[in-house]
Amino acid sequence: MCGIFGIHATDRDVARLSYFGLFALQHRGQESAGIAVSDGGRLTVLRDMGLVTQVFSEQKLRGLRGQTAIGHCRYSTTGSTQWVNSQPIVQHGPARTVALAHNGNLTNTEELRAELSSAGVRLSSTSDTEVIAALVAHDERPLEEAVAATMARIEGAFSAVLLSEGKLVGFRDPDGIRPLVLGQLDGDWLLASEGCAFDLIGAEPARELQPGELVVADAAGIRSEQAVEPRDSGALCIFEFIYFARPDSTLRGVELHGARVRMGERLASESPVDADLVMAIPDSGTPAAIGFARTSGIPFQEGLIKNRYVGRTFIQPDQGLRDRGIRMKFNPLAEVRGKRVVVVDDSIVRGSTTRQIVAMLFESGALEVHVRVSSPPIVSPCFYGIDMAGEDELIAAGREVEDVRAEIGATSLAYLSLEGLQEATRRPANSFCRACLTRSYPTRIPEDLRLAKLRFERTPV
Repeated sequence: MCGIFGIHATDRDVARLSYFGLFALQHRGQESAGIAVSDGGRLTVLRDMGLVTQVFSEQKLRGLRGQTAIGHCRYSTTGSTQWVNSQPIVQHGPARTVALAHNGNLTNTEELRAELSSAGVRLSSTSDTEVIAALVAHDERPLEEAVAATMARIEGAFSAVLLSEGKLVGFRDPDGIRPLVLGQLDGDWLLASEGCAFDLIGAEPARELQPGELVVADAAGIRSEQAVEPRDSGALCIFEFIYFARPDSTLRGVELHGARVRMGERLASESPVDADLVMAIPDSGTPAAIGFARTSGIPFQEGLIKNRYVGRTFIQPDQGLRDRGIRMKFNPLAEVRGKRVVVVDDSIVRGSTTRQIVAMLFESGALEVHVRVSSPPIVSPCFYGIDMAGEDELIAAGREVEDVRAEIGATSLAYLSLEGLQEATRRPANSFCRACLTRSYPTRIPEDLRLAKLRFERTPV
């Protein structure tokens, strides 16, 4: 999903503020991190593999001086987990040098790479992000026109921050699939994937960028244009509400913690169960578990202790790491012994986490394990920046609920209805992309595209 951050401020330590912004967005990507800083005509970029705190030290931050900065923490969906694909990505062109940080996934990358290759443009990475940077860097029109023209050519999901010519540029795809928020710090302008990045540094969120909008912050202030005509009422990824965004963030004017609590309340009404305690799979399942307990009247208790030093298992780059991460991440409490337990989680994607947790709870003496999921079944791949590419990876694809229950070994299993989920968001259905739940995509998806994230590894341009 990636976290992106940008700031233009003439009298601030923009690298340090970017560091703290990325730290607040670490949940969006754990594979690599980077910051690019512009000091007039000089561009400095530091990026490396690892968490934000592993990549940057006090000494390294002191070396990043300038008035404008962008930052990125990566979760790979196109391109392997290697340094060459870490961001911000830099492209040198005849028109300008561009540093770019991108959240999302393009669906026409292959044709654009081929076009750039035929024009003699060499791409050093295997990510779709470099394609965006290259299009802007090789467009000889003024920067803002070049970005607008690029926005009109790329397809899929993209929220991005760009650094060139001392300017901070932010832009969002015409469906608004990935979030991007504009903020202000005493007259200085910032951009971030989520408003929680502003809270940490004392900034205030101003508003979300509109689908298809482009904003520029420089010495002259802030300006905005509708670079690409928005489609319908937007299509914000529903998974941001279910799982990805931090619960203390607000999207579409809705505080996500409250929405997730409402999901749990509706789930308890739709799928009641006789049990002794309600517990969450922490941390992402906790708000819904609170809501489930509140409506059902069953006491909420901690049943699993989470090792806080282990990252989010869903966004590890391969299945082997996911499995090892799950075993390291949770340990049951004695509270579950002899109890009928309701386990609430936000979603079941591959089923790896749920299967192992159900087994651990039974091994710890639970009499019954009733799994309740505060989202509908995930039945279709995402082409917009979530690493669940093939239906063969999705435990609910092509299966009945009872088949999934047997697969994970639970006493019972129930999902929140699509209608219940939508009601909890307090926003209309047509304002979201719900393709992973409905198989209905908001953009053109090429028939031959099945989004293997390593599809360019063997054919570098």
